[in-house]
Order: sequence, then structure tokens, then C-alpha cells
Amino acid sequence: MANKLCSFETMRSDFMASVKQCFSLGNVEPLQIKYASINANEADKRSTLDQVMRDYLIQLLSDPKHDVSTWEGFVQFCIKACRSEMCTASIPFSLLGDIFDALTLEHCEKLFAFVENGVNIWREELFFSACKNNLLRMCNDLLRRLSRSQNTVFCGRILLFLAKFFPFSERSGLNVVSEFNLDNITEFGAEDEADLKDILSEKDDAMEDVDDKNEPKLKIDYNLYRKFWALQDVFRNPNQCYNKVQWKAFSLHASNVLSAFSSFKLEDLQGKRKRPQANARDIDAQSQQYFAKFLTNQKLLDLQLSDSNFRRYVLLQFLILFQYLNSSVKFRPEIHEMKPEQSDWVKETTDLIYRLLAETPPDGTAFAQAVRHILKREEHWNSWKNEGCPVFQKPNQAPVGSEDSGGDESPIVSDKEAAKDKRPKAGGPIRNKFSHKHLGDQIREASTMSRYLMGNVELTRLWNLNPNNLDACKSKERDFLPSLENYFEEAIMQSDPASMIENEYKRVNDGNFGWRALRLLARRSPHFFTHSNNPINKLPEYLETMIKKIAKDRPQVASSESAKQPSTAGAETTAANAEPELEDDEVLKTVEKEDNRSEGSQCLLSVQDFEDGEVVRKESEKISNAQIAAVAEKVAGQWRKLATKLGFQPHEIENLEYLNQSDVANARDVLEIWADDDEDAISENLAYILEGLGMTEAAEALS
Repeated sequence: MANKLCSFETMRSDFMASVKQCFSLGNVEPLQIKYASINANEADKRSTLDQVMRDYLIQLLSDPKHDVSTWEGFVQFCIKACRSEMCTASIPFSLLGDIFDALTLEHCEKLFAFVENGVNIWREELFFSACKNNLLRMCNDLLRRLSRSQNTVFCGRILLFLAKFFPFSERSGLNVVSEFNLDNITEFGAEDEADLKDILSEKDDAMEDVDDKNEPKLKIDYNLYRKFWALQDVFRNPNQCYNKVQWKAFSLHASNVLSAFSSFKLEDLQGKRKRPQANARDIDAQSQQYFAKFLTNQKLLDLQLSDSNFRRYVLLQFLILFQYLNSSVKFRPEIHEMKPEQSDWVKETTDLIYRLLAETPPDGTAFAQAVRHILKREEHWNSWKNEGCPVFQKPNQAPVGSEDSGGDESPIVSDKEAAKDKRPKAGGPIRNKFSHKHLGDQIREASTMSRYLMGNVELTRLWNLNPNNLDACKSKERDFLPSLENYFEEAIMQSDPASMIENEYKRVNDGNFGWRALRLLARRSPHFFTHSNNPINKLPEYLETMIKKIAKDRPQVASSESAKQPSTAGAETTAANAEPELEDDEVLKTVEKEDNRSEGSQCLLSVQDFEDGEVVRKESEKISNAQIAAVAEKVAGQWRKLATKLGFQPHEIENLEYLNQSDVANARDVLEIWADDDEDAISENLAYILEGLGMTEAAEALS
């Protein structure tokens, strides 16, 4: 063991001397000779040289004589050693990580230019697979040290480098499921909060006099200030637009803000004002304008609305939001759909925003056209993400179906053409009428014919039998669930005392019959979900009770169809219905008691009859506008309590408070939204809720 340790120490000292000499000469060949002359395991030599590289880098970093160019040269020297297979492929990035950890941010920004310029080196096959994780970790460590408000440009350079380094299809850099940054919360002050402008105005009275003479044409109050900054919450999470209350608040706030923009026009002062000649440095400094984060001080809003750049940022946020609402997103829930009136409002507002962008100086028309072009390009990226972010590859030059391409033929042919015996020529492939077309052309032609191209003739034929597979699955031919009358026909007949069937031979005692009967009752019978406090002791007793209930409902069907379809089962049902109920049947009594209780509860639908085994329910009348207005006046003082009972969330109630100034209007909005969205929004149900809340006058107003 001692001899082995000595050999490692000797090998390390030899490598250290060779690395110092070769780096000073800028030549890696002497190091190769030394590496080959050492008689040791290849893995041991490589790991030892890796450690020597990192140790020598620490010596260079501790020497104040060296600068960024020296450290860049040492990393290049290490890259040559990796290409000579003397070091592992990840050691250059370990060295870069050590350098960034030891330098100040100013020197890190200079050294990062070397990383940016060497992107082609990092993407080589030798380095990419071994270094991509180390390089990503190094960039993330840098981003944690930087401030997004103070080092905005440097942060952008790092993100652009990562986008250039990794391929488009890299899953770690893609927001595949379209998640939003919900942590980006914009906070704004209250109405009585002190602000920065008041402090500045106390020090600069002279400037305040000048500002008084040039008051803005637009009246800025707290109501407009609150509505303006409340829009940022919707921009942060666009899915709020699919909530009716939040959409109403957003549309109202957006209309007020855009109306303020329309009434407060900006003048092109740059074209009128003659500025003195400035040097190139001043012009370059003036061209670099950016906002790292919005300032939400209340007294600054009038200055912000006068800033053309600030106005463009806000209008562009509207356009990005509207594009998301109108585009098809793969991972968006199906319930998130725009209603026709919402789509019309978005279309009108989009036209207004583009008109405001064109009116905003300087070069408003050119800026609006550029924004329109950029958002049009974003639609292609959205389609690419919906397709699963496939890898970008050059299309195959050989036509689909040819011998060179090797692709499977996937034509769309009719049944007659598929039935023909198309024999290939001797030694040649099978041809068809689409074989000379590219795959994209075949798919495009298939879509115009409302057909699907599956890549196989038989699969294509089967898939296009029905354009909608869900409708095909719901067809009557595929409904294999029996009706209650057909399934329980024999059991109903056995329940008749006149049949004189002993209990042990009845169908209700068969376990398989009982298991299927419970599943069928859960799907087809309303009696299955009757509330009861008494547990079921025996399944046959419960089934006999349900059979008697079904037998009581059957005459309603039989009476309507007796003239057309007289049957034996109908007669048996009539007999079963005419039979008086047994007094000693305790299970039936229990169920009847529970039925009597449920009649006084909030039962919204009543069973009328059975058609094809399905329950036909009587539709209750919806609440009228007159009833809503009458109830709103009675519950105006307690509308928040009613909204909570109807299922409104606290933030939705807060949005309603922002929308309206009176309690009556808030109560009316709550009732209208509930009446539109809730299927159980009927007068009987609302009266039951109002009575439960102690609002008897409002319940009486419904009548």
C-alpha cells in the first residue's frame, strides 16, 4: 500500500512539472510523451492528471500577475489535452466552474465571452454528452449570483448562450406543459399610502411649479391606478380569463385603461426638438433603455402613461394574452374555452391596441407592423409545441415511397382501389397514385378530404369509417347495457305470490345476478341513490325492495305502449302493482320512510317514466330576471354571505366589489352568474338556500 501511494505521489509530481513546462511553452506534445512513459493504469493516469490540472489552476488564480487571458489560455490547453485523450472530457468545465467561483462578477462577465465564443467547441461530440450537465450547472450558479435588475444584460447573455448551446428539442429547456410563472406578483400600494413623488416635491418646489403649469390632460385617480395594476395579475395567469367573475373584472379594467390611452395622446417630441450634436458614446447610452421591473408608485402613473416605451410594454402584454386565448394549446383543459361574446370582445380590443400602437411615437406604424409579424411567427412555435416538440431535421430529398427513401407507403385510397390486385413489376416496389408525392402533400390532400392518413391502407380505411371516433363509440349499436325491465323481468315475475316460487329458487338469491343488478341499478335507477340511515343487512332483501319499486314504475310505460306492444311482462307488472304492500316487510317500510323524508328535501327532479331504461326527468324552470332583481334588493346587505353559500371564492367576491359601487349591483351579479353556470339554478333551490340563511323576505320575493 505504501509503494502504491508513493507511485501516485511520484506520478502527480511528474505531471505537475510537465504541465507547468508545457503550458508556458503552449505545446501539449511534451505532456503526451510524459503521459505515455508512465507505466500505470489508464484510469489512474487520467484521474491524476485531472487533479493536477485543477491544482495548477488554483496556483494561477492565487497569483495576482495573471488575468483573464491567462485563465482562458489554460482552459484551451486543457481542451487540447482532452482531445489527446489524456484528460476526461468534463475537466475543462470543472476548471471554468472553479474560475467563475473565484472571480468577481466584473471578471466573470469578461470570461463568459470566452464561453460564448467557444459554443462550437462545447457542441462537439467529445464534449457535449459529458459537459452539458456541468455547463448547465455552471450557468445556473452564475444566474444565482447575478441580480436581474442590476445585471440584466449579463443574465440575458447567459440565457441566450444556453438557447444556442442546447438543441431546440432539449426537454429540460422547454415549457412543454405551458406552465405560467405564478411567482411573478406585482404589488401596488393602498389609497392612503405615502409615495416617492411627495418626498421629492418637498425638496424641489421650483420643479413643482413647472409641473403645475403642464398638468396632464388625463385625470389620474386611485380607481384608475388600481385597475391599471390589477391587470398584471391576469397577465401573470391568463387562465383566470376563463372564470366568469374574473373575466368580467378584467374586461372592465382593460376597457377603462385602453380608454385612458385613447384619450391621452402622446406627441412625437423627438421629431420637433432639435438636439445638439452628441458623440457616439452618448448616442449609444441613450439607445440602451430598458425597464427591469415596473415601479408601482401611485403618483408615478401619470409619468408612466406619458412614456411611449412604458405604454408599448403594456399594450404588448395585451396582445400576448389575446394570442394565448385565441390559440389552440395542447395542455390547456377542455373546459377552458372562449365564449362567442368573449371572442368578439378580444377581436375588437386587438384592433384597438394595434391602432394605439400605430399612434404611439416614435415610428408607431413600423413598431405595430413588427409586433404583428413577431406574434405571427409565434403561432408556428405554438404548433411545434402542440406536436410534441419534434427534432428539427432536414427533409429527405427522396420522394416518399421510393426505393431510396425506404419509407412506408401511406396513400389514401378508396375501397375499390384497395380491392384491386396491383401487382408490382419484377424487382420493383409497389406503386400507387400518390407514390410520387411527398408525405406532407399526401397529409395536406387528406385533410382537405376530411380523412386521416394512418400509414397503412387497411388502417386508413378502418380509421375513416367514421370521422368522429367518440360518436362511433356512443352509437346505439354499441350500447350493450340492458334495460331495467328486461333484466328484472324474471325477478318481477318471481316476486308475485301467485307464481308460488320458493325463496331459495328466486333469482335474487343468485350472487352473480345480484352483483350485476347493483351495477345496473347504479346506472339506470334513481332509487339506488335514495338516502337511508339504515344499513342493508342482506342483498336479496334489498333487491326484492328495489324490484317492487321498479314494478310500481312499469305501469307508466306499459299504459303508454299497451295499445302498440301488449306483453306478458306488462300484465305481470300490473298485477304486482295492484298487490297491496306487505305490512311485515321491514326493509320496504324503511325505504318508504326514507322516500317520504326525501320528498321534503331539496329534490330538484322527479321520476316521470322509463324509456329504454333511462330516467326521464322533468326540467325545472330557471330563475327569471325579474326574480333576480327582486331577490337582489332584499339581500343587498348580505350579498357576501349569499355569494359564499353559492360557491364563490374570496378573490371572486373581491373582484365583484371592484366592479360595482352598490350592494344591489353586486347581489344581482352574483345571482346572474350563478343562474348561468349552475345547472341547479331554479327558484325552488334558491328559496331553500335563502331560508337556510335566514333570508325569509328574499325567499318570499321569489313568488
